[in-house]
Amino acid sequence: MKINTKVNFILIIVFIGGIFISGTALASVLEQKTEREVASKAVILMELTNSLRQYTNDRVQPLLLPKVDTEERFIPESIPTYSVREVFEIFRKHKEYANFIYKDATLNPTNLRDKADTFESNIVKEFRQNPAVPDKSGFRTVSGEKLFYTARPFKIEQQTCLRCHSTPEQAPKSQLATYGRNNGFGWKLNDIVATQIVYVPAEDITNQANRSFVIVLAVLAAIFTIIVIVINFLLKRTVLKRIKNIASVAEKVSVGDMDASFGKQDKDEIGALAEAFNRMKYSLEIALGMLNNPR
Repeated sequence: MKINTKVNFILIIVFIGGIFISGTALASVLEQKTEREVASKAVILMELTNSLRQYTNDRVQPLLLPKVDTEERFIPESIPTYSVREVFEIFRKHKEYANFIYKDATLNPTNLRDKADTFESNIVKEFRQNPAVPDKSGFRTVSGEKLFYTARPFKIEQQTCLRCHSTPEQAPKSQLATYGRNNGFGWKLNDIVATQIVYVPAEDITNQANRSFVIVLAVLAAIFTIIVIVINFLLKRTVLKRIKNIASVAEKVSVGDMDASFGKQDKDEIGALAEAFNRMKYSLEIALGMLNNPR
């Protein structure tokens, strides 16, 4: 093979080897980065829902509780968790968050819709055992679908919450008529009773990471192509062209053309090679002169 072919071949092998070695690590880094971004979004959503929960508890609930006590039909809008769930469903209409699922996974909820499953119950127990842990993320599989979740502990921090959740005797009659006396009671102040959890299909994370991976590979391929073009240009201009010129002059000298010249050379390795050929040519001229004019 020619020199430039060998150089290109070596560069391609190095590039493919580098991509093969770093590809797995890069894919893992991009996936972890995507997971952190999704988890960050989930935490922000939880903060927003908590703000809504606080607003409902402080502003809406005082207006509706008198009606809750007098009317037979329970008014769910007076419950912060209900407001959070309904508003989040409206929020999911945005395309970017359409696949996000929010749940107040509760060990003993008033509305069984919020009942924590076995997996979520274990998360609540972990938060109870380690109250200093602010959040938790990971993967789980539900009905054959892999989901990425972000969970935070939900603690009873306001005394007003206990009106509906301490004992059935203190709860509004309309609440008992709607949900019964068996669920959602026995809560205590500062207890972790649930986990706020946001689910996202793992496929969304994988697809986003893959898109980032393809973009990075495209950029690397473009950079590699530019490097190969530049190296080939410099190789031809500074090495191959001069070597061909030296070979051409040496060929002419070998057939007796002593007027062939290497021309002016740069002071580098190839220039040193040309100078060595020049000295050899002069020595050859002297030797031929001595042979043609013996004393």
